[in-house]
Amino acid sequence: MRINILQHTPNEGPGSITNWAALHGHDVYIYHPYQFGHLPTLETTDMLIILGGPMSPNDDLAWIKAERVLIKQLLSLDVPIFGACYGAQQIAKTLGCSVTKAPYKEVGWAPVYRQSDVIKGLPAVLHPLHWHEEMAELPAGAIQLFKSDLVDQQGFLLGKHVLGLQFHFEPLLTNLREMVINDQSYPADNNALKQNADDILAHGIPAENEAVMFTLLDYITRD
Repeated sequence: MRINILQHTPNEGPGSITNWAALHGHDVYIYHPYQFGHLPTLETTDMLIILGGPMSPNDDLAWIKAERVLIKQLLSLDVPIFGACYGAQQIAKTLGCSVTKAPYKEVGWAPVYRQSDVIKGLPAVLHPLHWHEEMAELPAGAIQLFKSDLVDQQGFLLGKHVLGLQFHFEPLLTNLREMVINDQSYPADNNALKQNADDILAHGIPAENEAVMFTLLDYITRD
């Protein structure tokens, strides 16, 4: 399987997603549309991963709109799609949902609570990394998977092959370091979680997060 990954900033890479792909023998191709403007084609995409980034789906940029054209095409063919943070918002906006400022800026480590048992093997409470200040509506027909104490809609499953998470399970320790040292001012500004860059780094990556990421990707790639 060819997995096409859309990466939107140098410091938010695919992390454990590439470990999952290697485990299953899948081929990974990483695109940087914010810099080069290129996107994969419909014909070359067996699975699409849409990573996070500092931009908004509401930004009036040609490549952001072009991403949604590709997403819409893949949705019509029921191709597996996973979106993290901005990526989840892009999926939701493609489906006609609004993307707005969240009531609270969430940056740091905070629990999310499972809202559905549709994906088996997920703990009732998980501890992902939050790095956002916008949120998306729940798409029509989708199942809400998670909520947090500050933002209600934190993740959704549409059908069997489309998954969006407002937060991040994918970072490995090196990814965490890269995110925090390069965007270290972001946690300090009106952050409802009251965690600074040092706090976020000191927390480290929960051991279960990579396994959870694998479970989620396994689910959306099953026939």
